Amino acid sequence: MKFLLLTLLSMLSLSAAANAQNIQVATFAGGCFWCLESDMDKVSGVTKTISGYMGGHLKNPTYKQVSAGNTGHTEVVQITFDADKISYAELLKVFWKNIDPSVKDQQFCDRGSQYRSAIFYHDENQKTLAMESLKNLEKNKPFKGQIYTEINMVQEFYDAEDYHQDYYKKNPIRYKYYRFACGRDERLKQVWNN
Repeated sequence: MKFLLLTLLSMLSLSAAANAQNIQVATFAGGCFWCLESDMDKVSGVTKTISGYMGGHLKNPTYKQVSAGNTGHTEVVQITFDADKISYAELLKVFWKNIDPSVKDQQFCDRGSQYRSAIFYHDENQKTLAMESLKNLEKNKPFKGQIYTEINMVQEFYDAEDYHQDYYKKNPIRYKYYRFACGRDERLKQVWNN
């Protein structure tokens, strides 16, 4: 009986280790991190999202510093996902459809380099897939004009303050008003011909 129990525990441990190998991380910038976090949380296979800052020169930036536009950071969402349920390539498609890649240093009503759109790749495979998705979009885009979304290697990630995490859940009325007033969904329909 002891042997059977040890064997079962060993199998469960191996199974958990195998599942852990399929967990990956993606980091995207798409304007207001409240909105991108909300959009990504709805994706099957996404297990966790964290709003934060990346791409700047200041250590441990605050929201006030980043939103002033002088740190070089952009608002990002770091996404943990189960690659058995959604691939990185599929996640890239979701990302593109939730941003306006045709504008530089802004997204919707938010303006400044801190709201630029970007893909921060975590390894060479993500880089390859990100570059392929960009080439595919350039060839098949439903909008006119240049694509300004950056593709950069991941840099140091700084969590945004607690009150920004899951903002759309904690403050649903304010969040919905902001998203509507910013024109995000209306612009997405125009860009992607939905």
